[in-house]
Amino acid sequence: MTHRDVTRRGGAEPVLGEGQSSGASAPSVIVATIFREGGETGVHTHFGQLRGYLERHGTGVSVVTPFSWNRTLSYPVFAPRLVLRRVSPPAAVVWYRHWHEVFLYRALRQRLADGREQVIYAQGPLEARAALRARRGPRQRVIMAVHFRASQADEHAEPGREIKRDGALYRAMRQAEREVILHVDGLVYVSGWARDALLGWLPEAADVPSEVIGNGVTPVATTVSVQGEREQLADLVTVGRLDEAKNHRFLLDVLVEARRKGRRVTLDIYGDGPLRRDLARRISSLDLDGQVRLLGFRADVRQQLPAYRAYAHASYAETSSLAIIEAMAAGLPVVAAAIGPIPELCKDGAEARFWPIDDAARAAATLLELLESPPALAAAASAARARFERDYDIDVVGARLKSFLLADSASVPAQPA
Repeated sequence: MTHRDVTRRGGAEPVLGEGQSSGASAPSVIVATIFREGGETGVHTHFGQLRGYLERHGTGVSVVTPFSWNRTLSYPVFAPRLVLRRVSPPAAVVWYRHWHEVFLYRALRQRLADGREQVIYAQGPLEARAALRARRGPRQRVIMAVHFRASQADEHAEPGREIKRDGALYRAMRQAEREVILHVDGLVYVSGWARDALLGWLPEAADVPSEVIGNGVTPVATTVSVQGEREQLADLVTVGRLDEAKNHRFLLDVLVEARRKGRRVTLDIYGDGPLRRDLARRISSLDLDGQVRLLGFRADVRQQLPAYRAYAHASYAETSSLAIIEAMAAGLPVVAAAIGPIPELCKDGAEARFWPIDDAARAAATLLELLESPPALAAAASAARARFERDYDIDVVGARLKSFLLADSASVPAQPA
């Protein structure tokens, strides 16, 4: 796609035809995503929480996905990616991105055809490009969320992933992002770190209206509501996909080091992923079977959180961390590395303790210092809950996001009929 293919901010688009609305009423919000509407990713939580907030506060909101257009046809079109992934991961990436964008574009074109005022909240560059092509004029504004680390090309090029860094596909993906990002009407960064990472390779994006608005969630009831007795739960809990980036192996190493110091610390791990079998084997090989449980995916995990003593986080790659936010919503102290956006989310010595994720012995010392001091643990728990209520409650975050999404609606002139 060239610059001519993308609608410029406020540029010309087809005018409203006869019988089409000029959008005099307050605009609604369309969340555009290439994911299915339901799911457990951080992106799903982001727009799901926003959707709930907007509905509670009188703003119309809907979610449009590739499956919103011709669901029957989507299955045979999307399925070949599974075969391609085995023989050519880069080809599978191309197939997935192309057809999901095509179907999303067609779904959005149907939804936007009447030309009435809408805000399309695109959850990434592909969604933003589809929205820019589908919209019927500047009254249909496109705001893009930046959930990715630096670039989606970088995420696909991480070790063990599908494409080669600086290869032809990597460069093509970055070029496509450049063309789209510079033409949207606004950018929502989920962290200051995400903003800095994007501007590091695309400084021109600083000219696009933007705001850093972190993720938000509904509060968690701090009363324990679990099946069975409280003592069945562990000292520590962690939640996340079982993959390399989440670095669960390090947590096991920390528990081994704590045991060498004469302390038996227990851990519950929620989540599924490609490393489940590897982690199970490692738990057995380290003789941690009685200390670590792999509990898989649980839809009610946030209701379980208040029954733990602290939240453990070892990830070395984040754009934000909904898991940490959920933990603070439950009043849990956080032990995590000071990487990426995490120092924005929680403060060392207050609601969190930062540990090194390259030295399990030092990390174990940091952890035990917190766990073995009831006053410090209680103070950190109280600070975590207060920080959540101040910065991450969806009523706080949702209000900021709604204000940014709808801020310019009244100032965008109607297209002539």
